[in-house]
Amino acid sequence: VPEAAAALAAAAREGAGNMRGQNFIDHLRHDEIVAAIRDAEQQTSGEIRVFISHKLTDNPIAAAQKEFERLGMVKTHERNGVLIFVAPRAHKFAVIGDAGIHEKCGDRFWKELAETMTGHFLKSEFTPGIVHAIKRAGKLLAEHFPRQAGDKNELSDEVESD
Repeated sequence: VPEAAAALAAAAREGAGNMRGQNFIDHLRHDEIVAAIRDAEQQTSGEIRVFISHKLTDNPIAAAQKEFERLGMVKTHERNGVLIFVAPRAHKFAVIGDAGIHEKCGDRFWKELAETMTGHFLKSEFTPGIVHAIKRAGKLLAEHFPRQAGDKNELSDEVESD
């Protein structure tokens, strides 16, 4: 089970930009997000995923943990996966890391990352908020889990949604 503390999720307040379903998806620049994931993963053995939920969720951490497992992120070799979970209909998101990465960074890193994402989302800067989170998570992963010879991309870099 991925590590998740209360600090890992930041509920974007109502009116946090126009985060409504299709409008949110239409404003995401998928290619930019996928490129950021690929760039970040060039420096680390860690895996970063982005999941957009179209469902209305009260608990983004629990929903993110469920997707983390469904996406096979608990099966990474070093337990160093990071999932950025966004539920635009609920105006909520969570960023969770597996046990290996959470041990290295603790709650403070996640809290700061969530606060920065919230700042972007409040300004309707959805792609920049997600890309920032990917880059920060990638930097942390590279610091603690540098890419080694023979490392393989264990998981897809594509943005997933339900």
